[in-house]
Amino acid sequence: MILFNAGLHLMLGLSPVFVFLLALIVLDSYKLVRLQSVAWLIVVGGLAAMVSLQINSLLVDVVGVDRLMLTRYVAPVIEELLKGAVIVYLMTRRRIGFLVDAAISGFAVGAGFAALENIHYFTVLDDPNTALWVVRGFGTALMHGSVTATMAIVAKQLADTRGGLKAWHFLPGLAIAVILHSFFNHFIIAPDVATVLILIVLPVFFAVVFRFSELRTRDWLGTGFDTDSELLEIIGSGKALQSRIGSYLGELKDRFEPTVVADMLCLLRLRLELSIRAKGILLARQAGFSMPQDPQVEANFTELHYLENNIGRTGMFAMSPLLHFSDRDLWQYHMLGKL
Repeated sequence: MILFNAGLHLMLGLSPVFVFLLALIVLDSYKLVRLQSVAWLIVVGGLAAMVSLQINSLLVDVVGVDRLMLTRYVAPVIEELLKGAVIVYLMTRRRIGFLVDAAISGFAVGAGFAALENIHYFTVLDDPNTALWVVRGFGTALMHGSVTATMAIVAKQLADTRGGLKAWHFLPGLAIAVILHSFFNHFIIAPDVATVLILIVLPVFFAVVFRFSELRTRDWLGTGFDTDSELLEIIGSGKALQSRIGSYLGELKDRFEPTVVADMLCLLRLRLELSIRAKGILLARQAGFSMPQDPQVEANFTELHYLENNIGRTGMFAMSPLLHFSDRDLWQYHMLGKL
C-alpha cells in the first residue's frame, strides 16, 4: 500500500505537465519542433532546476534569506532567469520560427524544470497527503511550463512585429513570467482553487495562441511563396539586369570585383530556391503530406556557405536589401538544413 501511494504521488507530480506538453505537440499542424529537440529541452529544463535548487539552498543556509521571502520574491526571479536563458539561446540561434514553436519550446523547458523539482521534493518530503501532489502536478508543474511558454511567446511576438530580434524583447515576457510565478507563490488564492483556474485558463490561452499563429503562418507562406517565386522567375529569365535587382547589383560593381557581384547573384538565386522549398514543405505538411528527403539540400548548403565566404561580410551587408533577414526567414533555412 505504501509503495502504491508513493507511485501514485510521483505519477501525479510528473504526468500532468508531460501530458499537456504532448497535447501541444499533437495540436501543432506543422510539427516543426522535433521530438528530439523537445527531449533535449526537457533535459536542459531539468538542469536549470538543479542549479536553481542549489542557489536557493545557498541563499537560505549561507546568506540567511528568509524562506517566505525566497519563495515569494527571490526564487521566481532566479528560476525564470534560468529557464528564460534557454529561450534566449533558442531565439538568438534562430531555432524558433513561429509562436507555436515558442509555446512548445518554452513549455518543454518548464516541464523539465517542474519534473526535476517535483522529483526532488518527492525524495525529501515525507508527506502522504495526495492533495499535495495533485496541486504540485496539476498546479505548480503546469505553472512552470506555462509561464516559460508565455515568456517565449511574448518575445517571439515582439521580434515578429518590431523588425527583428532585439535584447529588450525578452524583458516584457520575463517580467510577466516572474510576476505570474510570484503571484502563484503568494497563495493569495487557495492552491486547489489556483490549480482549477490553471486547468481552465491554460487550454484557452494556448488554443488562442495556436490559432493566431496558424493564421499568421498561412499569410506568411502565401505572400512569401509568391514573392520568392516572382524574384526567382526574374533571375531565371535572364532579365535580372533589367530589374530593380539588376539596378542595385549594378551599383555594387563600382565597389566589388565582377566575380564577387556574380557570386552575389548566384547567392540570391540559391537562397530563393531554398526559401521556396522550405515554404513548400510547410504547405505540404499543412495539407497532411510529408516531403521526402532531398539529397541535393546538403550540396545546396555547401554551395551557400562557399558563396557567403567568397562574398565576405562587407558584401553580405551590401546585399542585405536583397536578402531575407527577418527571424522567420532565417529560421526556415535552419529548418530546411535539419530535415
